[in-house]
Amino acid sequence: VQLQASGGGLVQAGGSLRLSCAASGRTVGSHVIGWLRQSPGKGPELVASISPNARNRYYSDSVKGRFTISRDNAKNTDTVSLQMNNLQPEDTAVYSCAKPYRGTSGVHTTDFHSFGQGTLVTVSS
Repeated sequence: VQLQASGGGLVQAGGSLRLSCAASGRTVGSHVIGWLRQSPGKGPELVASISPNARNRYYSDSVKGRFTISRDNAKNTDTVSLQMNNLQPEDTAVYSCAKPYRGTSGVHTTDFHSFGQGTLVTVSS
């Protein structure tokens, strides 16, 4: 499955953004999908993930209560969205979506393979 993240931009502290991850490929809709972020000088961090049927959702402590992950995989399409509210300067990062290694739960940063092309979110104070 191929994943493409979009929706980043510049926002003031306290503002909101909505990121989208469009999935394509033969097995679309059958994988856990996670949103990860990476700031300059820091390692990647898993901020949220969602199961194929959207019943199970994981959030890191740093975004819990502010970010919401959702999924629309009807009619052979699969879009995983990340609604980000009350953004803070520390949320500034490149955000990317990915699927976890086979056999992992998708709730740990290390469950995900290399950090791919993402979308930049910049939060000004």
